Amino acid sequence: MTDLKKIKSLLEIEKKRLLEELDQLNTAGLPSEERREGSPFGKREEEATESLELEKRLAMEKRIKDQLAANDDAVRKINTGKYGICESCGKPIEPARLEILPTARRCMNCKALQAKNAKPR
Repeated sequence: MTDLKKIKSLLEIEKKRLLEELDQLNTAGLPSEERREGSPFGKREEEATESLELEKRLAMEKRIKDQLAANDDAVRKINTGKYGICESCGKPIEPARLEILPTARRCMNCKALQAKNAKPR
């Protein structure tokens, strides 16, 4: 049997951690005034580096926001009594899986099928 109070508490802790991580990421992404001097490529090198850093930051931001959405979805399902039900087959998700991954949306069988079907041939 899945302890929903424990899982909900873990989800709340994880949400707080993710929000702090997102806040740190946004704070760290503020433009700085320092410029690299003496580079033979000058401004082009700076722009390329800034562009790469922006891409990395945006990818991390998307990952965090996706995790927050999955977290909120799991809490919503707990509140509505739909938590722990596989979105693909409708069967209960294994309690051990939910303990390890509280935001799991599929049982192990359906997740394995999804992974198998997603592989390029």
